[in-house]
Amino acid sequence: MKKIETIAQGKNFAAANFGKLSEIIDYELPMGPDFTLQGKVFGGQAVGAAAGEFSFQTLVPGQDSGFLHTHKTHEELYFILRGEGQYQVDGEVFHVAEGSVIRVSPEGKRALKNTGSENLIMLCVQYSGKPFTGEDTPMVDGTILQEQLNW
Repeated sequence: MKKIETIAQGKNFAAANFGKLSEIIDYELPMGPDFTLQGKVFGGQAVGAAAGEFSFQTLVPGQDSGFLHTHKTHEELYFILRGEGQYQVDGEVFHVAEGSVIRVSPEGKRALKNTGSENLIMLCVQYSGKPFTGEDTPMVDGTILQEQLNW
């Protein structure tokens, strides 16, 4: 089974490497005593994410996500990184491909299927909280540091 590599961590950050996109299929996610989902890995804990979660998943040709699901509080953003397929939300089905981004509200009944001839790789970001208002930009709510970068 493939493992997440910790790159670096400190008081205000954590960095991890999940490997090449083509290697996401090598992850295994235990889903119960008798079932393991091949090709899916969650990463929030690996980087210490406090207010969200994310996962990478590979679906082989013809594979779907296995079930429709909803969430109680989390919106999701799905980024299709490679391949193509069909996405379903509340019974509406539409084509997605590399470069597609789908936002789904918590209540949306969602699923993804690989209808292409190559592996479909996606990144899903889950988050909750107040909507972005523009007041969280560094110019308004933070400090832009005018310091020299040390590369």
